[in-house]
Amino acid sequence: MKQIRLKSISDTYFDKAWELYEEAFPLEERRLLDAQAKLMSESKYHFDILIVENQLVGFLLWWDLETYRYIGHFATSKQQRNMGIGKIILEKFISNHDKPILLEVELPESELKQRRIKFYERIGFKLNQHHYELPDFEENQTPLQLLLMTYPNLISKKDVDQFVKNCHPVIFDI
Repeated sequence: MKQIRLKSISDTYFDKAWELYEEAFPLEERRLLDAQAKLMSESKYHFDILIVENQLVGFLLWWDLETYRYIGHFATSKQQRNMGIGKIILEKFISNHDKPILLEVELPESELKQRRIKFYERIGFKLNQHHYELPDFEENQTPLQLLLMTYPNLISKKDVDQFVKNCHPVIFDI
């Protein structure tokens, strides 16, 4: 599996990755293309795609922040789901860095949301019980209620509050 960091929306594979992004995430959880285009040149931001035999199998969109790595979006292609590729991608990501990792999940209010949380827990992520609201990407949308999952350890409510207040890329519109 080859990992490639895209730096522009004109890069090879971007269109396929964007298709997957739009398919994998509801509107209230994703950026518009113009906002994504501006973000691609941000040095702390990584739009990493995963390729196997010249085929896009997934992506990992993440931030390299001062004290954490924050995964904003992660998905595998429909053809690769439930085949262990997502686990391989995340385990490789974990092993390549020494900073703690944060990722957001929605409150476990449905079977699908509970399954996502269990997936991350099997890899070693911990579910913190300190929820917060993420502002909407578009006007007139309801803010998302979220929880942070962290690797390798739980973090305190104070740490969650500090991340949301001082570092959250969406809140600061980075």
